[in-house]
Amino acid sequence: MPHAKLRAPELKPVNYSTTFGEFIGIGPNGNLFVDGCDVQDLAEKYGTPLYIISENQLRHNYRAFRDAFQKYYPETEILFANKSNNGLAIRHIMNQEGAGGDCFGAQEMYMALLAGTNPKSLVLNGSNKQDEELEMAVANGLCINIDAMDELDRIVEIATRLDCDVDIGIRLKLDLEPLRNRTGVAMHGPGTLKQQSDSTKWGMSREQTVEIVNRAKTMPRINLKETHFHLSRMSNDPADFAVMAREMITWSGYIRDNTGWTPPCIDIGGGWTFGKWYGTGPNSQLDGPNAPKPDDYARLCAAAIKEEAEKLGLPLPKLRLEPGRALSGPAGVAVGRVGAVKTGTTKKWVNLDISTNHLSWAAVLDWYYHSVPVKNAGAAPTETVDLVGPLCNSDEIGPHRQMPALARGDFVAFLDAGGYTESSAARYNAQLLPATVLVSGTSAEVITEREQLKDVAGRFRVPSRLLAGSFAP
Repeated sequence: MPHAKLRAPELKPVNYSTTFGEFIGIGPNGNLFVDGCDVQDLAEKYGTPLYIISENQLRHNYRAFRDAFQKYYPETEILFANKSNNGLAIRHIMNQEGAGGDCFGAQEMYMALLAGTNPKSLVLNGSNKQDEELEMAVANGLCINIDAMDELDRIVEIATRLDCDVDIGIRLKLDLEPLRNRTGVAMHGPGTLKQQSDSTKWGMSREQTVEIVNRAKTMPRINLKETHFHLSRMSNDPADFAVMAREMITWSGYIRDNTGWTPPCIDIGGGWTFGKWYGTGPNSQLDGPNAPKPDDYARLCAAAIKEEAEKLGLPLPKLRLEPGRALSGPAGVAVGRVGAVKTGTTKKWVNLDISTNHLSWAAVLDWYYHSVPVKNAGAAPTETVDLVGPLCNSDEIGPHRQMPALARGDFVAFLDAGGYTESSAARYNAQLLPATVLVSGTSAEVITEREQLKDVAGRFRVPSRLLAGSFAP
């Protein structure tokens, strides 16, 4: 007898004295809690550095986007951006919620398939897809978003050899003229939103798109399914995303007029942000309490799509979107243990065993992760300190933070650290990668094992001639 499909559970937010999320806050004993678990207990049991993911918060975040978009645009499918958190358990949770997935590379695709994700709900993206990943996508029935002129021929060759049909989309190089003078965050380099988009490697021009469509229409085994674009995290203004969504339809009209094919689905990518009352995100707390909500994105994007489709006489397409960080980010907490506390003439440094290896965006993107002591998490701040890690660079995770007095052995938590942390963690200075614990209610389970020295050293090889030079008599 086949296993019954596990239904996604009902969610009831926790009533905390101070709330950092629906399932993260200050618990009854004054400590930081993730769902029903005391983070102090988790850090002592599983060690640090440690990532903690709230399963229920992750489910809640997904449902917020799903419900908002389906309210304004019923035929919407959410594709979880696997790159934001590619843990196998995370993919299982997303499957149970009904999410598809955005995959880059053979490994992300393999993990999604290994978790039993419906291949028809997965898309393969990438600007330089290898034969191995194209073959995996074709064999398993994924939609492949073309992003190079020779990709179509390679896909056809594989589909013919494997004797199977394949769905394709085309990643577009939108013009985005209305964003010529709009500026956002500097995550993707200098310039306006249009200049940032123009300078990226992604997408096919109007002429290239028309050529691909016209050629694909004549080819066996090829099913044209969608167009795709990803504005990315350049702005936290939902009106900018509405401009992008509108232009997707503008291009649909252009494609129809020049090929006779109208895209039945548009994938408007991700880059959606989230805000917190205590601040989070780029450039030190840009995303505060007034940051847009899923409803803001959904309302404006849906209206733009409908208006442009009516103007051009186009049928409303199916809508896909690929939120990643907005789903996984608020579901995670990263915890480090205090070591040396040093006072200089102008600064005080609190050293932690967690580093920018584990919160890389803190260094690379000037990302603000709100920090709180794990024990007595609501304690009033008494001093300004720099929270730093043990690496041989400055390793600033939290500069100029208002904190209560901290001493060796205390734990400090960084909030909203569930996205692009584990998936982009590094081993600089031969640091070992942390463990990850998944919390649901009062239960906690390891979903990523802590790396051991053998995992790092085992990858290295010493040629015999060097061994002889060092040890031979």
